[in-house]
Amino acid sequence: MSRVVSRTPRTLDPGRVLFLMSALAAFAWLAVGASCAQPPEFDTSQASSPSALPALAGTSWQLVKFQGSDGTTLTPDDRTKYTIEFAADGQLNARIDCNRGRSTWSSNGASQLQFGPLASTRAQCAPESLYDQIVRQWANVRSFVVRDRHLYLALMADGGIYEFEPTAPGQTSP
Repeated sequence: MSRVVSRTPRTLDPGRVLFLMSALAAFAWLAVGASCAQPPEFDTSQASSPSALPALAGTSWQLVKFQGSDGTTLTPDDRTKYTIEFAADGQLNARIDCNRGRSTWSSNGASQLQFGPLASTRAQCAPESLYDQIVRQWANVRSFVVRDRHLYLALMADGGIYEFEPTAPGQTSP
């Protein structure tokens, strides 16, 4: 006994064909786009090094006040005890009340600013010190503006703004 198997011709589902053609077109578009992208070293639309911020490189500032988004204003007892110094090589020196610290700074675009982790001494400052607040918010700095010779550092999520003024000539963070 032999069995006869009859095959019917397979038809293509138009929806499936459309899906496969769309997927192939999207893949081709991505491949072409990736091959035409400029290498990062030629992309001038974004700065990736501190040298793109000549306004900050080589400057030092002392804290005037912190203005919180909730209306809180905090002022240091002595502005010279709260300083930051931006080096051209991306290093940052800070004096935060009775402590000293080092960090890095970088920018990924106009007015954008980000600090690296802060390495600092951990002396016990006076109770009215702003040390704890500044250290807690250090990683939240996201942008800056220099206006009327003052530096304003804004925290992410509208957390507040630190206002700095230039340090006196010859005054630097020890």
